[in-house]
Amino acid sequence: MVEMAVARLGIDSTTNSYVVVLREKGGPRILPIWIGQPEAEAIASNLNGVKRERPMTHDLARNLIVGLGGVLRRVNITRVEDNTYYAELHLQRPDANVQVDARPSDSIAIALRLAAPIYAEESLLVRPDDDDETDADDATQAEVDEDTTTPDFSAARKSEELSAQQLKDYLERLRPEDFGKFRL
Repeated sequence: MVEMAVARLGIDSTTNSYVVVLREKGGPRILPIWIGQPEAEAIASNLNGVKRERPMTHDLARNLIVGLGGVLRRVNITRVEDNTYYAELHLQRPDANVQVDARPSDSIAIALRLAAPIYAEESLLVRPDDDDETDADDATQAEVDEDTTTPDFSAARKSEELSAQQLKDYLERLRPEDFGKFRL
């Protein structure tokens, strides 16, 4: 397993799908994962410090883990089968360790809220300059530049809180060239 960090969040212009790109800590390899809009919004809002008046789903999951005396020790992105990625939440409680099956997008959103490390199976990682065609058994590829900053919501938000519609509008206006080029 290789420790990863969220490097990018963008839209794949060929599929109009959201993509979160993880980059290995201290290395060039990446793992692009196509995700849904709600998960993209959850990741983006956390990366940009957006606070909601009421807890959203991933905030609720964080509150449940903490409230039940648990600690999220790590997230493992373990495999891909039929273009579906799989992940595990590794939780520690005073009386037991628990491993929970989860989608990577949800796992990433929860890990960010709990400052837990994210790991990926080494075989899932690709190099940004890898131009080989993917086959059914390989992870999707992405090309990103060296700048690993996250989107800035300051222009989109006038107040301390960003509405769901404002966040949706902001994410829909992102261009692939803002974050790198993504393709299947």
